[in-house]
Amino acid sequence: MKQWIMMQVGVMGLCAALTDGQAAPRTDSVMPEAGKKIVIGLVAKSQSNPVFQAGYAGAKDAARELGARYGVQVEIDWQTPPDEDAQKQAEAIEQLARGGAAGIAVACSDANTVTPAINKAVELGAAVMCFDSDAPRSKRMCYYGTDDLTCGKVVMKELAEIMGDKGTIAILAGNQTAPNLQKRVQGVRDELKGHKAMTLLADGVFYHPETPEQSAEAVNTAQSTHPEIQGWAMIGGWPLFARNALKWAPGSIKVVSVDALPAQLAYLRSGHVAVLYAQDCYGWGYKSVEILLKKIIEGQSPAEVKIIDPLTRVTRDNAEEWMKKWDKWLRK
Repeated sequence: MKQWIMMQVGVMGLCAALTDGQAAPRTDSVMPEAGKKIVIGLVAKSQSNPVFQAGYAGAKDAARELGARYGVQVEIDWQTPPDEDAQKQAEAIEQLARGGAAGIAVACSDANTVTPAINKAVELGAAVMCFDSDAPRSKRMCYYGTDDLTCGKVVMKELAEIMGDKGTIAILAGNQTAPNLQKRVQGVRDELKGHKAMTLLADGVFYHPETPEQSAEAVNTAQSTHPEIQGWAMIGGWPLFARNALKWAPGSIKVVSVDALPAQLAYLRSGHVAVLYAQDCYGWGYKSVEILLKKIIEGQSPAEVKIIDPLTRVTRDNAEEWMKKWDKWLRK
């Protein structure tokens, strides 16, 4: 009888062990406790650039929606400098990592400056990714955004068609040290080689701080100094966030620009700009949070190191339809 009882106890113990083993989480699971707070740092180029305000809105929406889905509290720690400053970005990245941020998304003003900070953050245990502007030599997990070389080529090809494949152009180029913008300028130059009757103005690449006022000043000063400019390839739509920024009659100077935020659509309606190529500015934030949470909570890295979001062509014909997307995204 004693042996039988011991056998039953052993069987019950084995069953309990098996049951506990099935109910317990896997040892390699990274699922957080229900209600746990996860901090994700968002370090864009500048608070003064509206495209990054759109990204911040997307990040906050993702935090609310995906946090509820995962059963966790997601906090977005917006550590973007007021104006472009790669050193301040680097300091923010390291501060976020040392402060316990589980994930960090950064748009690099200068890849060389922020790469050591990204690497340090990864060593401290944070999942780090880039959006909009990459640091490909860093230990970042992935990049989400535009294929910048293709972007420049598309803008130039569109401008050539609008200008009848002839004339003199200039490039509005933003921050000279930003790796994404350098590639866009190269894309414009590469495409221009195939249009033999078109030329780039000598010293016709105009760099400037990425604010509406300073970019508008750069455009108008260049146009006034060089009236032979017949078209602008704007690889960023910085001046189009300001009202009455383009000081010429609609259509007299041809313009193709990147970005299609609500303020910029007015230039399509007025005829000052022929075509806008929209980037997924809202998605920079939303998708970054989604990718980081998948890594933090599920332990899954993206299948691709570079996740390219295609540009959307926006003209007067579909501007109102595009505006409805922004109304939804920004809940106006």
